[in-house]
Amino acid sequence: MTRYKKLLITSYLAPNWFGLYQAIAAYLSRVLKVEVQLQPGEYDPLEDPLLLQDKIDLAFICGLPLIRYSQIVSNQFQTLVAPVMQSSRYSNSPIYYADVVVNANSNIKKFTDLAGKTFCYNDLGSNSGYNLLCYRLIQERYPESFFGKILQSGSHQHSISWVVEGLADCASIDSVVLEQELKDFPELLQHLRVVEVLGPSPMPPLVVAQRLGIFLIQQMQLALLQPDAELQRVMEQFGVKRFAIVDLKDYRILNQIYSARSCVSLS
Repeated sequence: MTRYKKLLITSYLAPNWFGLYQAIAAYLSRVLKVEVQLQPGEYDPLEDPLLLQDKIDLAFICGLPLIRYSQIVSNQFQTLVAPVMQSSRYSNSPIYYADVVVNANSNIKKFTDLAGKTFCYNDLGSNSGYNLLCYRLIQERYPESFFGKILQSGSHQHSISWVVEGLADCASIDSVVLEQELKDFPELLQHLRVVEVLGPSPMPPLVVAQRLGIFLIQQMQLALLQPDAELQRVMEQFGVKRFAIVDLKDYRILNQIYSARSCVSLS
């Protein structure tokens, strides 16, 4: 029995996976016999007052802000698990990609065709939406003025819509988010085409506050490594094969990429 009567989980990830996060929260509540409250993040994680005040017990968070935050506030969180996707492209590992998408009706066939085009991104702190693409331009020694115009959409879903509607020519989208969006809205399939794949990157993890104590943390980890039938049904709906243990150091590569591109701004 845990001494905590209520656990607060915040998700800083795309909302089209919120159903899975709800299932995980409900599962942990069943296993731990404690009330679990799940809420979407209202702020950038690096600016969330609840996070900075150590009032969040668990969080679904992108690896880039996690590793950046851990450099500001050390030893607050530890990684618990990350999803492993069923699709063979993920090689049975907790990884994902950034898929660079364009409108299917455009004449853009390859990455170099994006020169002078309008690029939209969800936010500057996004690994898949901005970080990886910027790093690709640096690696290939493209000029900072490679794109004709840069727009911030605010979310992966908005970026997808803008490409479909012709408000932007391209966007870099988290592959897992894109796959779920295409599953939820199959009509999008005829409007989008992937012209480049960036990555892989370590999958966004579920992290836990270290103040909860090693016993409770181990209980959570073991439970997620052995999900019950109810949680497995929801995992199946989202294309998740299993959960895998991940370590904070697995995400350091994302900060190295971020540091390499920090001297370059596309916007």
